[in-house]
Amino acid sequence: MKIRALIVDDEKPARDLVATLASAEPDIEIVGEAASGPSAVAALDRFSPDLLFLDIQLPGFDGFEVLKHIPTERWPLVIFITAHDQHAIRAFELHAMDYLLKPFEYDRLRQAIARARGNLQNHTAAAQQSRLLAALEKWQNQSQSQSSELDRIVVRQTGRVTFVKTREIDWIEAEGNYLRLHCGQERFVVRETMSSIETRLARKNFLRVNRSALVNLERVREWQPLFHGDSILILQNGCRVPVTRVYRANLDRAVTHLEKAG
Repeated sequence: MKIRALIVDDEKPARDLVATLASAEPDIEIVGEAASGPSAVAALDRFSPDLLFLDIQLPGFDGFEVLKHIPTERWPLVIFITAHDQHAIRAFELHAMDYLLKPFEYDRLRQAIARARGNLQNHTAAAQQSRLLAALEKWQNQSQSQSSELDRIVVRQTGRVTFVKTREIDWIEAEGNYLRLHCGQERFVVRETMSSIETRLARKNFLRVNRSALVNLERVREWQPLFHGDSILILQNGCRVPVTRVYRANLDRAVTHLEKAG
């Protein structure tokens, strides 16, 4: 029996790698791919796969939100993909969920597929679904707790420690494994990933607008369209931050929410 698999990852090289390695398994059929939260929901609805390779960090909304958009009775077996999210990894390990930690190799992927195959053959997918629900609940509780507590970001510099209030940040720029906090005329560098700070600031009115930028919506003055679906945000200090098409839906929802709130 063929196992119909869907691959969801915002990085094409990662999708290609999963597709190449998974296709080497004779009973795996790749039925589709998606690169964002909204497109993943549409693909799940269209293909109804047996197995889902699901990246956690996605534009639009993350992998956990993808599952929340699908009725639990229609969930496929899930193998999560993550680069560095330690909170998620702990949740997966605690609840015996399978995940691939980037960069991964063929042997690790084969192990994950073998486990999924066993669950499907032994009709134990319901037990996996229960574990997944528990893991998602744990993750959501952790995320809400972290977000509600993050009023300041600690910046360690030579000879001193600076406490930057989140409400004073105009926008945050990713530079590899570091972040540059833009606060008026000041700049601060912290060692943290964009996906991590995005989660921690989710309840602080910050919004991801492109792969490398997180903007404080309280600091936005204008939103101007460009070409081919791209646009640009102009902040109160005159700074211009590009908004790519992939992230535009998030901004549309945020603007609609602000309009309704008056």
